[in-house]
This record gives sequence, C-alpha cells and structure tokens, in this order.
Amino acid sequence: MIAQIATYLPEAVVTNEALSAIFTEWTPEAIYQKTGIRQRHVAAPDECASDLAVKAAEQLLADKDRAAIDFVVFCTQTPDFLLPTTACLLQQRLGLPHRCGAFDFNLGCSGYIYGLALGKSLLESSLAQSILLLNADTYTRVLHPDDRSTRPIFGDAGAATLLSRASKHRLHSFVFGTDGSGAEQLIIRAGGLRNRNAEAAASGQAGGDPAAARASCLFMNGPEIFNFTDILASASLKEEEIDLFVFHQANAYMLEHLRRKLKIPKERFELCLEDCGNTVSVTIPLALERAIGAGRIKGGMKILLAGFGVGLSWAGCILEWHE
Repeated sequence: MIAQIATYLPEAVVTNEALSAIFTEWTPEAIYQKTGIRQRHVAAPDECASDLAVKAAEQLLADKDRAAIDFVVFCTQTPDFLLPTTACLLQQRLGLPHRCGAFDFNLGCSGYIYGLALGKSLLESSLAQSILLLNADTYTRVLHPDDRSTRPIFGDAGAATLLSRASKHRLHSFVFGTDGSGAEQLIIRAGGLRNRNAEAAASGQAGGDPAAARASCLFMNGPEIFNFTDILASASLKEEEIDLFVFHQANAYMLEHLRRKLKIPKERFELCLEDCGNTVSVTIPLALERAIGAGRIKGGMKILLAGFGVGLSWAGCILEWHE
C-alpha cells in the first residue's frame, strides 16, 4: 500500500537556546533532557498547513504521473480556512485531475494511522488505484507565547505519502480507540462555532484580554496525556514478532516510558524528534522516511505503527515491508 513518503520541514527553527532566553529558569540542556528535543521547525508567518503539504507533495510527485492520482486526502487540525476543505485547494495547487476525489479529516497524533486506514479502504474497494495522503499542521501558530508546557514540544511539518494498489508493502491489523471524556486534556477552546472569539483572542495576544488569548491557544494537560498512553502499553501484541516500533513522537520522556514498559530494545525503537520536535500527525511518516533512507527498514520486516493524542484518540497497525 505505501509506495513512497516525502516530508518537508520549514526553514525557520527555534532552538533550546532561544527558549531558555524566554524561560530563564531553564537551560538548553534541561529542555533537551526533559523533551529529547534540541530544536523545532516553525512555519513562516505566511506559511499555512497547505503550504507545508504542497512542498512535501511536490517532492513526492516530481517523477510521478499526477493524472493517475484518484484521491487526495488531507489530515490537519490547522486548516487554511473554516471552509472550503483544504484538500480542494491542494488538488488545484498540485495540478491533480478534476476527477480526483478530495477531502480533509481532523485528527491529531493518531491521524496518520487513520489516513492509512482510509486509503487502504479506498484501494481495496476498487474506488481508487492511487491515493495521495497528506499530513500537515502549524501547531506553533496556536501556542501561547508564555506556555512553557507546549512551546518546547511542538514543531511544524508536512508529509506526503503515496498509497498504491501496486505497492508490495502491506498494511493490516488496524486497531482504533477513542475516549472523548479526555477531550479537555488537549484542546483549543475558541475559534470554532461554539466559541467564536478569534478576533478577541487576537486582540488578547496583542495586549488585550489575556483570557481570550489563552482560549484560542492550545491547552495541554501533560500528566493526563501521559497516563493515557498506558493503554498502548497493555496491547496484546507479542514483542518478539515486531522488528521495529514506530510510535507517535510525542516527547522523549513519554517514549522512553513506553519503551521500558513494553520491554522493547532500543535498537528496535525509532526516535525521531531531536531536530524537529512533535510534529503531530507528521511524526510517524517523518520517522518512517528517515528509517527507510538510513536502511533501518529492510525487506521482510514487520513494523508496528501507533499514534495517540488529542481526542483522546489512538490507532495502530502493522506495516509489512517487502522489497
């Protein structure tokens, strides 16, 4: 199903040195020890999620027949507009055929697995032969400048994955889960139709109402998200059957907790956040792309993919890699 992956990281970076100048009680090394992150890429002021997706997709499609794409599917929680659906804009910008289906879906850290499942379903139902799955977010746009729990963690990125019936790499054994009672643990309370105070929030960020500014920024209850990951640790998969574990790259502390709890050797556990941070639904394709490029993924391997976060939502699957 997975034929190729390409990713894009914005040019601008925020280093731990820059953050320690703002949060003076932290040293750059202390931030790294807590998060496993040394820098995170940040979208330019005029860059939106669609721009990051386009730059990833252009790399992937450089030598492909764009007329062969049957669907473009876009996962984002930071769309360009409330409407129209950003995937429609991406169809036009990427020069995809008018017969191409296009839709967005709103998920965070579990979004890549959901996208793979949607793509697999479209391919296996014969509604499509070739699907362009795009993931991109500009979470740094919704971080409050004074929030020390989120600013060291998140970065911006885009990913493009080509899913094809012709690919030999198999996806199977999907598992999904949802616990909406945990929605308050990771939430942006304003900006949708229930709390339409985006303008007030903007004025708050500029020195107006600070409560309004906070309402339009990401709120994260770290300990609750951390406890939630114990569900993954109780999964009934046999550890020895998996050649490589690629989890959502939340932060190094959480990933190390999971690795130890599941008793996974370090050499079979992928880490990919030191130079880019938590890029939401892009973390898994970014980790996969780098592992493939470095030769850590070889023919015959079974790879466990798992995403978990905002919703609360989680999903996992097995990727079998064949040369």
